[in-house]
Amino acid sequence: MAIQAPVPPSAPLTVGFDLDMTLIDSRPGIKAAYDRLSAETGVYIDSALAITRLGPPLDDELIHWFPAEDLPVIADQYRALYVDYAIEPTLAMPGARAAVDAVHAAGGRVIVVTAKHEPNAKLHLSHLGIEVDEVIGWLWAEAKAEALTEHGVSVYVGDHTGDVRGARTAGALSVAVATGPVTADELRAAGADVVLDSLTEFPGWLAGHRGNGQVRR
Repeated sequence: MAIQAPVPPSAPLTVGFDLDMTLIDSRPGIKAAYDRLSAETGVYIDSALAITRLGPPLDDELIHWFPAEDLPVIADQYRALYVDYAIEPTLAMPGARAAVDAVHAAGGRVIVVTAKHEPNAKLHLSHLGIEVDEVIGWLWAEAKAEALTEHGVSVYVGDHTGDVRGARTAGALSVAVATGPVTADELRAAGADVVLDSLTEFPGWLAGHRGNGQVRR
C-alpha cells in the first residue's frame, strides 16, 4: 500500500465519497432497471439478488445472466434504460447531504469516485440535490486511487471492501460506512481505518478528525 507523507493541518481538505449505498440508496432504481432489461431481452434476472451485490462494475453482475460476448451490447442497453427507470426511485442515504455539507462547511472539497457510468452518477446527484465539486466514474477498487491521488483526496468514504482498497492504495484515510452489502467486521478486516454505522455519524467524526489536526494518513 502506498502511504503518502503527512500533510500539515493547514492543507486543503478534500474528501472523496463512493456513490451507491454510500451517498445514495440506488437499490429501488437499479431493481427497476434490471426488471425492464429482463423484460426487453427475455432473459431472467433475479433483480432482488442483484441489488444485494452493489459496488463492483456493471459487467460483474451482468455476467451472471448473459454470455460474455453479449455484455457490451447489454451493458449499453442497461445504461440507456437506467436514465428512465433508475434515477427517479433512488433516494439519498441518511446523512448524505449533511456529510457533504460538513466538508464544505470546513472549507473542503467533495469528490465522488464511483464505478458507476459517470453521466448516470451525475444525474443521481443532480436529481437529489447533492452538490459536489467533482464526479469521476468508471473506477473500481484499486483503480479508484488514480482519481483520489489526482485530486489530493485525504479521506475516502465508502461502503465496500473495494472502496477500502482504493483508499489504502492512494494513501488516503479509509472511512467505511456499514450501509452496503459488506458488514462492519468485513470492512475492518479489509483495513478500514474508521467504520461508521452510517453517514449520520460523519459530521461529528469529521469535526473530531479535524480538531486533532489529522488530514492524511
